Amino acid sequence: MITKAKDINEKISWKDLTTGCEIYEPGTSVLTKTGEWRVRTPKWIIDKCKQCLLCAPYCPDASIPVEDGKRLEFDYEHCKGCGICINACPFDAIVWEDEAE
Repeated sequence: MITKAKDINEKISWKDLTTGCEIYEPGTSVLTKTGEWRVRTPKWIIDKCKQCLLCAPYCPDASIPVEDGKRLEFDYEHCKGCGICINACPFDAIVWEDEAE
């Protein structure tokens, strides 16, 4: 039996999971909010941003949405706080902000 990602929740029995909890379907990141893993949060400083878009392609989680050629606010539901975007930004328009405890 192959369990679909949408069917996995806190009520499912371990017996109903696939071996190794592997997911065999595409597009499951939409169902899995991984932003809660963050310890530090990147903060976008709009006034410093030149819309060069260098940060977006470096984000391994596609957490920097771009629409009509402009970057938008972070998708914090999926951002894991790796900091790659901070290193990619040549204008210091992204800085660290500690997560509230």
